[in-house]
Amino acid sequence: MSGRLTALTVDALDPARLSLFWAAMLGRDVADEPGGARLLAGADGQLGLRFAQALSAKVGRNRMHPHLTSTSAADQARTVARARELGATHLDVGQLPEEGHVVLADPEGNELCVLEPDAPFTAGCGLLGELNGVGTREVGLFWARALGWSLVWDRDGETAIQAPGGGTKLSWDGPPVPAKQGRNRHRFDLAVAGHELHDEVARLAALGATPLGDVDGGLELADPDGNEFSLRPQG
Repeated sequence: MSGRLTALTVDALDPARLSLFWAAMLGRDVADEPGGARLLAGADGQLGLRFAQALSAKVGRNRMHPHLTSTSAADQARTVARARELGATHLDVGQLPEEGHVVLADPEGNELCVLEPDAPFTAGCGLLGELNGVGTREVGLFWARALGWSLVWDRDGETAIQAPGGGTKLSWDGPPVPAKQGRNRHRFDLAVAGHELHDEVARLAALGATPLGDVDGGLELADPDGNEFSLRPQG
């Protein structure tokens, strides 16, 4: 049995505030949990979000950021305006004037994009259409195998994967991949049946993961690009 991706953990100086921002943006409820908050997975494969206490402020760009979809120019404008009302700011990351997406930073400076209307790659993926990041082709192949997801893009070093039932895509932009600086503020959370935990660690290690040690009721590993992720016994 493969580990199941349950959430993306986001470190935050104020997890409660950031969870409320994302709950309002995605139309989901917030569930409190020790040391943070959680937005449960949405319908149709929409990824869950977990907000954990950060020990330091954000420095530099995150290695992964969310893409929100839109259905029309008016819908895109409403999403951007709503984000601004909730504390987001516009962000210049070198985007060109002719590019249709809008780049923002959430209240803690985490990058996010509101995509142009009906962007083909995220069609049918839902509001949280994609998590896009920097990463090698090897890391995309690793996560496809680790999660049992379909490889839906594999070209010029760029990869993307999606669960068999659809929903939020995970994508990586390929080379050049900047050197990793410190611990990632965005990390995947996986769950597996408790009696299969150590077998799953062995399977992931065989695929290229590196066990790092214990973390918050489970185990922490790193993928082939060095990105931390957790594996916990489910329910």
